Amino acid sequence: MRIDRRHLLAGSASVLTALAMSSCTQSASMGGRGNRSPAPRVPPLIDEIERRTFQFFWEQVNKANGLFPDRWPTPSFASIAAVGFALTAYPIGVERGWITRQQARDITLTTLRFFASAPMGDARTGVTGHRGFFYHFLDMNTGQRYGETELSTVDTALLLMGVLFAGGWFDDASPDEIEIRKLATMLVDQTDWPWAQHANGGISMGWHPEHGFIDRNWDGYNEGMMVYILALGSGRHPVKDGAWGVWTAPYDRFWRGAGAQRHLAFAPLFGHQYSETWIDYRGIYDAPMRAAGFDYFENSRRATYANRAYCVANPQQWDGYSNQVWGLTACDGPGDYALAFNGRTAKFGGYSARGPLGQPDGYDDGTIAPTAALASIAFAPEICIPAAEALHRLHGAQIFGQYGFKDAFNPSFRDVTKKPETGAVDPVHGWVASDYLGIDQGPILAMIANYRSESVWRVMRNLPHIRRGLRRAGFTGSWLDR
Repeated sequence: MRIDRRHLLAGSASVLTALAMSSCTQSASMGGRGNRSPAPRVPPLIDEIERRTFQFFWEQVNKANGLFPDRWPTPSFASIAAVGFALTAYPIGVERGWITRQQARDITLTTLRFFASAPMGDARTGVTGHRGFFYHFLDMNTGQRYGETELSTVDTALLLMGVLFAGGWFDDASPDEIEIRKLATMLVDQTDWPWAQHANGGISMGWHPEHGFIDRNWDGYNEGMMVYILALGSGRHPVKDGAWGVWTAPYDRFWRGAGAQRHLAFAPLFGHQYSETWIDYRGIYDAPMRAAGFDYFENSRRATYANRAYCVANPQQWDGYSNQVWGLTACDGPGDYALAFNGRTAKFGGYSARGPLGQPDGYDDGTIAPTAALASIAFAPEICIPAAEALHRLHGAQIFGQYGFKDAFNPSFRDVTKKPETGAVDPVHGWVASDYLGIDQGPILAMIANYRSESVWRVMRNLPHIRRGLRRAGFTGSWLDR
């Protein structure tokens, strides 16, 4: 089974200080605000990426049960995280005029009914989840646990974020939308967060029926932030007070940079994107960010600039990196090979979390993922939109297809005698992935929508579970105080 990006947390050394982020203040005006106006002008290419990415979710969902594949076109099991992004995609499709409200309502109901009635229990097979949590991967047709995958707390959180968004967006008085809201609340509130909370207050990464809980907690700075917001905000099974303190306790190990570049670092950009797909952190502060003097949105903006600066500095001297072609995050790769490259032996990898060396989870093998820049568009449009345009202009024929940008490419891997794990190798353009991944496509679509109109954020700001979780974590300010 391929490595999962969400369980690749690692310690790190000091940061590589690359280029000064000379233009990093250009988007600072968005930080610290709960609203924005006027609506930004979106280039035609972004419109096209948004439309094609939506079609991925609309055309590849299993219409019989609402499950969504981990990847396509490679035959795949379902990913519950991808289902969360799919549930977020359908209302975006309605707002953009690509499907009707009735179509979105029908597939949303199908999905929520499936999870609400799915078999639960501590058996090793024949179940979909246990204690309100769901297995990371499910069989696309039966919806039952795939292989020996874990009962995942963070993937359940990604699913539930989509469930919450659906419950908040479908707000009319029709019987179907009333049922959507009822099922959404039931699914979110049935999750037994205290069961997954260790004695020290931290929340485990997951559980296996074969050998119990994963020892490692979600803590530090990464995509696990949403786990704690949901656990603190639960209507029926909230975790104890102090859990947020466990999450933030290791922050001292995550700070990188100085002055305008100082930020909580996590090398792959997905860690800065996943929670913020649904939660608007502009202008709200917990204790650590209050002390730092800027919010988590600004932190993610700085992380986006740091990712770009690292690629421009390009300490490994990979082909293709530039001030416009950049973006490191978790993605597919050509495979585990050690090949001659520019007078040295270069090591390449398959699916892995990627990001600047010297940051937590830092790993760089020359593989660029379009989702890294595209899903950061709400943080730093002034560098992310040019990146999208450059990727399309310079590599479009190889990496842009039916559902927008493919998962990843590596211009430095050009050895056609090597069989890649996935994708294909061109002697000139290098390796290109063959697949689209649900957990990479989802943030692209949702964050373009947030940039365009705050489409996801404006719904989530009003939901009691989110507001309660943030307040229990100590957040104050802006929209949360209204």
